[in-house]
Amino acid sequence: MCWMCDHPGATDRDYNRYLQQLIDIHGWAVQGVERDGARPPWAYTVGLTPHLRPELVVTGMGLARATEVLNIVAGHLLHAEVPEPGTQARLAEGPLVELVEVTAPWAHLNMAVEFYGRGIRSLQLVHADGHGHWPWDPAYRGVRGGQPVLGPREPLERRRRVG
Repeated sequence: MCWMCDHPGATDRDYNRYLQQLIDIHGWAVQGVERDGARPPWAYTVGLTPHLRPELVVTGMGLARATEVLNIVAGHLLHAEVPEPGTQARLAEGPLVELVEVTAPWAHLNMAVEFYGRGIRSLQLVHADGHGHWPWDPAYRGVRGGQPVLGPREPLERRRRVG
């Protein structure tokens, strides 16, 4: 699953060229970060910034599923208004999500920073578990290591459900 592992002798520059090719073809790429011990996997987009859209991130979800979710939302985002943080929606064939503005995207989205600098914006797709519980709910049951939330939840009056 690791591109560098599958390409012995490749350099960081080679990997950056590979990501740029994906961005050129699809409009964005998804960068995955494997589980590390108790730390859950996570994934994020690289390439939405030039479209004046925030990069997207998902934590605490397997990389294949996270890639699928990010691709669906990124494809929609290129042709729609950017939803406000606090927006909740059930994704088609996907989980219930709430958008949270990432407080310090430059600390979490390394490849997006590599391409576009520290001024990037990001929204996290925080996902409910199979019973509709959020990571901030005591009854939440997610993956081992949980689902780190990378920004504050919007106050109740700013939350809204769409779709």
